[in-house]
Amino acid sequence: MSTFLGKGYVDGVVEAVEVFFAESFKGTKPSNMPRHSRKRGKQVKKRGISKEQVYIATAIDRQGNLIMELACKGRITSNELETLYDGHMASGSILCTDSHKSYIQFANDLSLEHKRIKRGKHKEGLYHIQHINAFHSNLKKWMNRFNGIATKYISNYIKWFKWLQIFDTDKEIIKAKNFMVQSNVTHSYIKIKDLKNREPMYV
Repeated sequence: MSTFLGKGYVDGVVEAVEVFFAESFKGTKPSNMPRHSRKRGKQVKKRGISKEQVYIATAIDRQGNLIMELACKGRITSNELETLYDGHMASGSILCTDSHKSYIQFANDLSLEHKRIKRGKHKEGLYHIQHINAFHSNLKKWMNRFNGIATKYISNYIKWFKWLQIFDTDKEIIKAKNFMVQSNVTHSYIKIKDLKNREPMYV
């Protein structure tokens, strides 16, 4: 599925905002845990954004083109943003973001026009981040259905959700057929033991 979807490409007016999920070691044996388990429903211990949270980078343009990748733990840097989006965001795009400072340097490095939507505001003239905020709301609702997802598997769920958005208007029978075909574009061999012991796949 990841091979079929690729990373994606956005152009024109692009909304780019992050969404965070608490790092999860669900399914890991207690003896292999890097930290004590959190009780169900408990939040991360550190206030604000910390290394206990994973960063899902998301960018959507006004045509509905989408980039969504597991990027890093904690706050992303301008260099990491450039690694993620360079070659996948058209030159001359107008970048709409929240007030996160890393986007300032990133936009300068790629010579993008940058519209920062200040906290508490919904838009700046014609520019806003309402589409991507609504997208993140739907993503969180969808993720909550699974009652917690191990971080090492979250990339797979992200691709699954991205696929659902792309083929949202297709009939269910067509979706099922396409999913089977597109998820088998390439062959990969992996042992169950290796799958269980995998590390999160950051960009």
